[in-house]
Amino acid sequence: MSVVTRFAPSPTGALHIGGARTALFNWLYARGRGGKFVLRIEDTDKTRSTDENKQAILDGLSWLGLDWDGDPVSQAENAPRHIEVAQQMLADGHAYKCFSTQEEIEFFRETARAAKQSTLFQSPWRDVAAADHPDLPYVIRLKAPRDGKTTLHDEVQGDVTWANDQLDDMILLRSDGSPVYMLAVVVDDHDMGVTHVIRGDDHLANAFRQNLIYEAMGWAKPVLAHIPLIFGPDGKKLSKRHGATGAAEYQQMGYPAAGMRNYLTRLGWSHGDDEFFTDAQAREWFDLGGIGKSPARFDTKKLTNICGQHIAASDDAALLQELQDYLASVGEDALTEQQKDRFLRAMYCLKERAKTMPDLFEKARFLLVNHPIDRDEKAQKLLDDVSRGILSELTPQLQNASWTRDTLEGIVASLAEAHETKLGKLAGPLRAALAGRAVSPSVFDMMLVLGQAETIARIQDASD
Repeated sequence: MSVVTRFAPSPTGALHIGGARTALFNWLYARGRGGKFVLRIEDTDKTRSTDENKQAILDGLSWLGLDWDGDPVSQAENAPRHIEVAQQMLADGHAYKCFSTQEEIEFFRETARAAKQSTLFQSPWRDVAAADHPDLPYVIRLKAPRDGKTTLHDEVQGDVTWANDQLDDMILLRSDGSPVYMLAVVVDDHDMGVTHVIRGDDHLANAFRQNLIYEAMGWAKPVLAHIPLIFGPDGKKLSKRHGATGAAEYQQMGYPAAGMRNYLTRLGWSHGDDEFFTDAQAREWFDLGGIGKSPARFDTKKLTNICGQHIAASDDAALLQELQDYLASVGEDALTEQQKDRFLRAMYCLKERAKTMPDLFEKARFLLVNHPIDRDEKAQKLLDDVSRGILSELTPQLQNASWTRDTLEGIVASLAEAHETKLGKLAGPLRAALAGRAVSPSVFDMMLVLGQAETIARIQDASD
């Protein structure tokens, strides 16, 4: 069987981090098996669905690197097909016309509450012959079993049993003829050839209602996998009170996409004790059996640590492109060609300890500006009269030097020895001269990246 998974977001808001993980699990499962990952936009709520939200969802998936097969499907555009299926169930006796008014339904529920009975509506029209139907507005309801139990197997939750008397005769078509979401989901999944439904466990109850449609139509049922939700550190459902919850927010905070994929994959799924892994490993290892039953807790510190490891392991050119995408996402100016060239030459000394794109950007501050550079207060204190005097002696020695690390280290070491001090004592003033900060990459890394002319110019500026 060729695997087909789907992600079906509603464009009523941004891509939530929980939705991003659901999409990621579906993507990994399909890609790891040579299958398809399809995207359906569940845009039937016309009052809340917007094109801006749809685009934000697509952008979030693209940032995460979750490519989908074919064009995104609009659920709203499939309404004629949904209606066709409801009419077929009606013709086959699996559904019926219900003429009960809202007032009659509410009266039924009030009476049931008073008698301490189930308030699930039981329509009096369920078995009324068509010849006895009035000429009044109606909805189409699905005939649910009234007794017994239904057991569904779930790849995460195991066998789950539901009492059939807890299933109502759900509406398939509203009185205006429009299809309901519960019907649309099943029809679309079937028509799109979805073989595995991997979604949040808040949909588990829906699975039993949707199962009735599969049975009524005689359709093959997909494999179910309902994954636990993501909680915050306090053990409550992840929400804005815990901080950022949207995928776009994490891009704008500067987390690399590879690190985000790694962390979200590990959030609720495990492969032994592995914490850090590549995309190729994730695709190879990911399976439904590795998903835990308990909610995972979002831990920003772990996310940041994993992201740092991915930055360190990244290809330099790919990391530069991601940095540029990050700058665009937060409205910063694009890098110049000179800055990009310097970045690529400096990446080896920038990415080792950076955790996020802002970290990387701050460490690279020395290469983003040309002399004369601004210096912060700590850097200014390092450039006292003695230090400036020593730096002034360094300039002529650098002018005729071969620009290699060994040569530069030798020159600075000899100067330190001549002044009966340690090389480390010169590093502070040099750092202040080259970066304008008391904390920066190695002074020799900066000299190599900046080149001879720019290095000498900055030292001259500092020693004047």
